[in-house]
Amino acid sequence: MKLSQAPAPRPTGVIAFASGLTIWGIGVGAHGEAVGEVCFNTAMTGYQEILTDPSYAAQIITFTFPHIGNVGVNAEDIENSSPAAATAARGAIFRCEITSPSNYRAQLDFPAWLKRRGIIGVAGVDTRALTAHIRENGMPHAVIAHHAAGQFDLDALIAKARAWSGLEGRDLAKEVSTLQSYSHTETAWKWDRGYGKSDGKGPHVVVIDYGVKRNILRLLAEEGARVSVVPATASYDEIMAKKPDGVVLSNGPGDPAATGEYSIPVIRELIKNKVPTLGICLGHQMLALAAGAKTTKMPQGHHGANHPVKDLETGKVEIVSMNHGFTVDIATLPANARPTFTSLFDGTNSGIRLTDAPAFSVQHHPEASPGPQDSFGVFKRFVDGLKAA
Repeated sequence: MKLSQAPAPRPTGVIAFASGLTIWGIGVGAHGEAVGEVCFNTAMTGYQEILTDPSYAAQIITFTFPHIGNVGVNAEDIENSSPAAATAARGAIFRCEITSPSNYRAQLDFPAWLKRRGIIGVAGVDTRALTAHIRENGMPHAVIAHHAAGQFDLDALIAKARAWSGLEGRDLAKEVSTLQSYSHTETAWKWDRGYGKSDGKGPHVVVIDYGVKRNILRLLAEEGARVSVVPATASYDEIMAKKPDGVVLSNGPGDPAATGEYSIPVIRELIKNKVPTLGICLGHQMLALAAGAKTTKMPQGHHGANHPVKDLETGKVEIVSMNHGFTVDIATLPANARPTFTSLFDGTNSGIRLTDAPAFSVQHHPEASPGPQDSFGVFKRFVDGLKAA
């Protein structure tokens, strides 16, 4: 086994790709190594929210925005709602060395937080070149490693990247979902006041947790819903025992077809019995699968907070957050599934509505923590429909 050691000044971080490519940098955060799929995120803000989004399970995130760390981190902006999803993202790649925090809400500096969360980071990387590489060749498998002495067994790291099975065919929702049901009462964050608390008197919404973001729960509560969360594997009978007025299929990681092996029968029962249903991201893909469509793996996916989508029913264009590596094959949509949104970047499907059941879904993230907020109306539309019913 060959040991490779970086030349002086010795880099302390490396990304070793299955192709044999290696990129050196400055290790930050946790020590060790982790394997995953490398994607890029084009958001200019919200690095803490991005790294705590359970949809990033088994992925290594390349931040295209060069300056990361200036707002520090805090306990309020964590997006995973389940402890099981605390280390969903495997690693992070940065252009510049992490900057010191300079924000009144900061409670901890970013490198210390990365270490505490067990996330491995590498800074000093030409992220523009890496992003171009991903755009041209797809999202690669790689190992990200941080070692204080700068000693790495490159052959072993590359072999580990090559041996990794990837995301296709993998059900990751079970790994990030809550293990038991719970109620959620926290409402949306407001400047100078923080988060509020709902009165729990509105329509009852049961959220199936495939990796739900906390801000989805907050915005449902903000609209006046009484929110309960159940595990990804909850049965139809277990869900209906809670007497929901509506059901939300949450976002989450992994291959929707794999998660669909146990979720699709449940969703089909919801559709059959006319239970009002909203799907978000992975939930959107599984609603489409339950209706009879198919999903496919995307070469580079959509990850960022600046994605334009067009509402096909109103003609309105919204700028939205996205985070997905699979997409609904629009050519396979059945006659009862009408497309409602489309991506203006590549024309992929971004939403559907069933014509024979009170169910609709969006591929983008309407909770959009930290932004933009163009799609907040999705929650109002859903909860207002339940109130009217």
